[in-house]
Amino acid sequence: MKKLNLIILLLLTFNSFSQDVNDKIKQFESNLNHWDKSKSKKWSLKERMAYYEVNAVSIAVIKDYKVEWAKAYGYADLSEKRLATVQTLFQAASISKSLNSLGILKLAEEGRLGLDNDINNYLKDWKFPYDSISKGKKITIANLLNHTAGLSVHGFGGYQKGKDLPTTIQILNGVKPSNSNAVRSVFEPRLKFQYSGGGTTITQLILENTTGEKYEEYMLKNVLTPLEMNSSSYNQPPVKGKENLLATAYNLDKEVKGKYHIYPEKAAAGLWTNPTDLAKYIIDTQLSLLGKSNKILSKEMTAKRLDNNFGVFENDFKGTKYFGHSGGNEGFVCYYVGSLEDGNGIAVMTNGRMFPIINEIVSSIASLNNWKNYPVEPQKESIALTIRKESQKNIDKGIELYKNLKKNNTAEYNFSDESELNQLGYEFLQNAKIESAIKIFDLNVNEFPNSANVYDSRGEAYFNNKEYLLAKNDYSKVLTLEPTNQNAKEMLLKIEGLLKK
Repeated sequence: MKKLNLIILLLLTFNSFSQDVNDKIKQFESNLNHWDKSKSKKWSLKERMAYYEVNAVSIAVIKDYKVEWAKAYGYADLSEKRLATVQTLFQAASISKSLNSLGILKLAEEGRLGLDNDINNYLKDWKFPYDSISKGKKITIANLLNHTAGLSVHGFGGYQKGKDLPTTIQILNGVKPSNSNAVRSVFEPRLKFQYSGGGTTITQLILENTTGEKYEEYMLKNVLTPLEMNSSSYNQPPVKGKENLLATAYNLDKEVKGKYHIYPEKAAAGLWTNPTDLAKYIIDTQLSLLGKSNKILSKEMTAKRLDNNFGVFENDFKGTKYFGHSGGNEGFVCYYVGSLEDGNGIAVMTNGRMFPIINEIVSSIASLNNWKNYPVEPQKESIALTIRKESQKNIDKGIELYKNLKKNNTAEYNFSDESELNQLGYEFLQNAKIESAIKIFDLNVNEFPNSANVYDSRGEAYFNNKEYLLAKNDYSKVLTLEPTNQNAKEMLLKIEGLLKK
């Protein structure tokens, strides 16, 4: 009889737990911004996905060091009417750097690498070309992992399927078929933080030179498999036979040509995964910090990794620490965050390019699960999305709408982020609507006259329109505001060559 009572008690407890989780999911799906008292309208997740033109969202929620629930919404591929599932794989983009750091730090713990040694000690096929900019200081592996190496090349655009792919050395030297600039010093190491996917790509070569293995094979055997991330892979292009699991990339309402881009910069941007697999990595990091897991790293190395931002970014919110990383490849954006002390977290992946929906999702879950001290703050509406349709019909009317909203509805829309207009300008540029792109970039220059990036963007549009003198003026302004900008230097040399013809 006692045994029966215990079973009934366990069933009641389980049902109560299930109901609690189901209630959270229902609240999350039906009123995504339930926590935001500044919003007068109740929006469902489906409505926000439509607003941001995001076809698929996949999430895994972590509570008490376990996956509380995981679910996917929308379409992995719209034209095929293929629904997203929790097994659907997305490009992790820069989240790849987090798992990459585990592989590098594992080699360091084994004594095969020294984190504070010159990177050229471990590079065999290629040596980093130090010059006067580094002022005699050597770049270390630690500098590469936490972006203090003073290197160029923020990120990568990827390659269309079927196009020639560069080797790692071609990428680092910026030579064809590479589509990115050479990875070089822009200031001395350890002077300050500057994000560099180029630096992470150097760690890819270091790993291969040290182990004698292909990067993707080492990472599968030594990182992904021990973490039981069994659906994940660094293979670029992806291994055959998984086509039905791969999400198709979208830039708003446009499918990326070839379904997605290929990223031979594997350590920086090459991981294919899903939130459920990422959750395993997050939980293992949390447990390793407690000394309850040593699948990859020791407790001491995990603490060192987090303290020094090796492949992660640690944030302290009123004494409560969280670690995380975002990612954005062509047609994909994603994010994960985990708490250091009480086993909370989330991984979110989408096949769209609008990061604000991820902010809304994370805030919703943080509120539902009462994350300690996590900043759940109201989010302003995207001004670029608000004026986009009007701008597509008539660019001048779109800009007029922008100005009217800024004058009369400043508090409701995001006017403080230069990337809003920049993304809209690039959408026009990529669709060969150069005059419209220039008008949007003009507006952005007027709004953010002290930003090097807005001049760089307009300079690119002028260059594409063969207005070389105007492009020269903008790239010169970039160097006035940001003297170490390598892209501006290279573009000015290119323009000078064209003007002499």
